[in-house]
Amino acid sequence: MLATFAQFERRLIGQRTKEALAARRAEDPDLVIGRAANIPAEVVERIRAEYRAGATLAQVADGLTADGVATAQGGRKWYASTISGVLKRHGEPARRRGRRPDDAPAP
Repeated sequence: MLATFAQFERRLIGQRTKEALAARRAEDPDLVIGRAANIPAEVVERIRAEYRAGATLAQVADGLTADGVATAQGGRKWYASTISGVLKRHGEPARRRGRRPDDAPAP
């Protein structure tokens, strides 16, 4: 019986949290929730340039890791999901898997 009520309460908490965040976003569309990304502008430009040139997310991440570029939180390893997030935050349109941009040379 207690487990059922606990599960119900978890759902209510989740719903209230979702509604509160939606209300905050409605008040301030520029509101950033979560940790701020501390990626230098030159690293963001490198990511965008390599991606536009046809590199995959994993290739961009591997290149940054190999060159010892620190992540936003000071880490040493970059991941494709991190690259994807950087591109989304900076308005870079997503590419369909396996597709190259029209202006990129074929391998």
